[in-house]
Amino acid sequence: MTPDVRPLVAGNWKMNGTRQSLGEIKAMAEGIDGPLAEHVDALICPPATLLYVATALCTDSQLMVGAQDCHHEVQGAHTGDISAEMIADCFGTHVILGHSERRTDHRETDQMVQSKVEAAHAAGLTAIICIGETGDERDSYETLDVLMRQMSHSIPDGAMADNTVIAYEPLWAIGTGLTPTPVDVAVVHAFIRAELVQRFGAEGKVMRILYGGSVKPSNALSLMSVDNVDGALIGGASLKASDFLAIYSVYEGLVA
Repeated sequence: MTPDVRPLVAGNWKMNGTRQSLGEIKAMAEGIDGPLAEHVDALICPPATLLYVATALCTDSQLMVGAQDCHHEVQGAHTGDISAEMIADCFGTHVILGHSERRTDHRETDQMVQSKVEAAHAAGLTAIICIGETGDERDSYETLDVLMRQMSHSIPDGAMADNTVIAYEPLWAIGTGLTPTPVDVAVVHAFIRAELVQRFGAEGKVMRILYGGSVKPSNALSLMSVDNVDGALIGGASLKASDFLAIYSVYEGLVA
């Protein structure tokens, strides 16, 4: 954790969830509404088809709702895409950008990610910018070089702590059940923090850095306790309210 930084527990449903899944979001909304919500933020990012209904379910809750991607343009002939303004119009507050699956499956470059982040900021959304290395890059000891390049070109100059979150997601750990050790996570997050401070000064000191990559109830406490880990970006474990809330609840022993 980082002193004076409010943790964020975020769930990325990816291409999962139908109307039958809305009960899980309702349970999450009800489950986080307690004393811990005064100290820890919670966010769920369902598929775009559920975004508006999900925000309606969470109207009276502390649970925030966001999206998983946006186009860099406000509008236009971009079949199948949604704009940041459309997300905001559905009362979404956040958008995940630059996820490894977008970078790999849709060949998104750092420059494309940066343009989307700028669009998200212009629409009043908080951008969660994902960075991370592949297994081959890790084995070749290129992790820090890869992260430096991604941060340099994916984060716009105008980024601030209140509209930008960084999520470190090692690609080799996503959906594999594998996780780096807390020591490994500490090294990487300390590097990310130093780079943010060097570039953004005081804003970089309090910009949230999440860890993502096979986060689950059984390992959440050890990961969330690491210095400069300001929360989690959760994949599969966010599909069930019981798992999501179990991860969220680890902060009961970490915050005042």
